[in-house]
Amino acid sequence: MLSLLLYSRLWLLLSLIPSLFIETACAAEWIEYPSDGTATLTHYTLPDGYIASCGCTGASTRYPTVAMSQYAYGSSTAYGPGCGRCFKLTLLNTYTSEPPFFPNVTKSVVVKVTDLCPVGGAGWCSAMPGKPNKGGQYINFDLAWPSVAIPDDFFPSDAAFYGYTDFGVWNVSYQSVDCLNSWAGAKTAAALGSVDDGSSVCCPANPTGSANDTCPSFSDDNGIPPDTATTASSVDGTLTPSAGRTLLLLYSLLVFLLLSSGHLLG
Repeated sequence: MLSLLLYSRLWLLLSLIPSLFIETACAAEWIEYPSDGTATLTHYTLPDGYIASCGCTGASTRYPTVAMSQYAYGSSTAYGPGCGRCFKLTLLNTYTSEPPFFPNVTKSVVVKVTDLCPVGGAGWCSAMPGKPNKGGQYINFDLAWPSVAIPDDFFPSDAAFYGYTDFGVWNVSYQSVDCLNSWAGAKTAAALGSVDDGSSVCCPANPTGSANDTCPSFSDDNGIPPDTATTASSVDGTLTPSAGRTLLLLYSLLVFLLLSSGHLLG
């Protein structure tokens, strides 16, 4: 029969379990990226007037906008520090075509981050700290295109050689820019700021990185794991790193208590 002392220690151990899992879930590590660099660029369809993750006004969709990959965006849902930031994106070359296509013209666009591109499998938005996406980049910008704000022929192509015009994925350079001076929507008051509908929104007109004008991480503030599909549960029967570390810690504590009570020493 276990001693009263051992029972009390086991009870203490069990009482620690919730806090251990909460700590695991909340300990988000986001990608810290330089103000200028390289990234991958994809595109997606964003309906006109749609209120995306940041909660930017519907009028913002009539100007160039992007969704930003989750770990650079800084939240797994709703708003994050990436919301409202503006970048000048310049096309470099295609990634998935063989051979890569290098355009003979320079195409650039200044975009505002209004949406989140979530982690998903081996997708282009699945880069994590220490683990780039399959293009070797830590940021993916998912451009809202086709769009009334961007010409239909924005992406160069060579249909005669490749047999198609949409390459899907590009390597780009990015440069952080002042939204009010560089983004086309800055001249339209209705395109700035966030909707006022009582929901969780944050879309600053010109974030600089200061706590006074930059969104916090909604998921950090609310104890939501950075990626609920891969960090708070098991996938295909394999324990994810955070869950595995927690269980290993619990197992080690249990063994220590049993050893200290003599139940593993015979």
